[in-house]
Amino acid sequence: MTAGNNGASKPEDDDPFGYLYADGQAAGAQAPGQGGYGYPGPAAQPGVPRTSYNQVRAVGERQYGQQQVPPQQGGYGYPPQQQYGQPAQQYNRPNPQYAAPETYPGGASGGQPPAQGGHGGGPGRGGPNTKALLIAAVAVVAVVVIGIGAALLTGDDGDKDDKKDEASTSQGSAGQVEESKKPEKKPKETPKPVELPKQDAATLTLGGPATVESSIEGAQGGNGAYVTGFNHVGSSVTWRAEMKGEGEYRLAVRYAVPAKDADATLAVNGKKNSQPIGLKNFIKSSDPSWEKNWQTTWAPVTLQPGQNEIKISCETGNQCEVILDWVEVTQATS
Repeated sequence: MTAGNNGASKPEDDDPFGYLYADGQAAGAQAPGQGGYGYPGPAAQPGVPRTSYNQVRAVGERQYGQQQVPPQQGGYGYPPQQQYGQPAQQYNRPNPQYAAPETYPGGASGGQPPAQGGHGGGPGRGGPNTKALLIAAVAVVAVVVIGIGAALLTGDDGDKDDKKDEASTSQGSAGQVEESKKPEKKPKETPKPVELPKQDAATLTLGGPATVESSIEGAQGGNGAYVTGFNHVGSSVTWRAEMKGEGEYRLAVRYAVPAKDADATLAVNGKKNSQPIGLKNFIKSSDPSWEKNWQTTWAPVTLQPGQNEIKISCETGNQCEVILDWVEVTQATS
């Protein structure tokens, strides 16, 4: 089969440039009445080749489901777009939305132009505010100056405080303040024990047949002296003891017996005790030798401050076979 002309509206007539060729012109191809390449004209007619599928429309004219509103005015440097059917605006006419500052009331000497968009921006936005920047810069400088001044003042105060501390701790130099010494805590003084009186029996005031001897060994008195002859009614020794304080004390006596018990009457400041002072054989000795039976005993007494008279005597009813070495006042214990 040979290719040939199959009539109008055939595939071979789809070439939109068919009218440019001799065979297309012979077949009746015509230049499109409107539109351009790829845009068909009116509906196909018998014997007229088909040219395109779409209608040619101006840019921005096509609408999809809603009516497009063309912009009212152009941007910076572009004239406002006119509506369809209205005469075109001349490009050389000045933009009614822009006027030089000197054209506004007050001119360039300080009048405020009406609010309008700046260069390529929204309404009210203009160039940099130099006045605000200047104020901010001045504020920053002021803050820095104030900070430096405060640092200098603080440094001076610190130096002054250091000098005061040095002056307060210095010692010995003339014109400087010496640091006061803290009071030292003194240890509590332990009260010294009161020296209580003690006296040899041979130095006491003797009464009756009592006498002083030193023949028996073991006596602790001066030169070994002691009181003997006490085994008779009316014999006595009297001691005047000086006391610093009133209280209960003990009267201690060193004596010797011939391995048997003895006793005597005790009177303090003229008042006899209800019980005699016991001079017993506490060591339980069976040897009657005097020098082997030295021992001590004590009896409670109440003394007053100052001088006190203590008397040991052999009265009726006492067993007074005893020799006396010394007498002493000791502290009473509970």
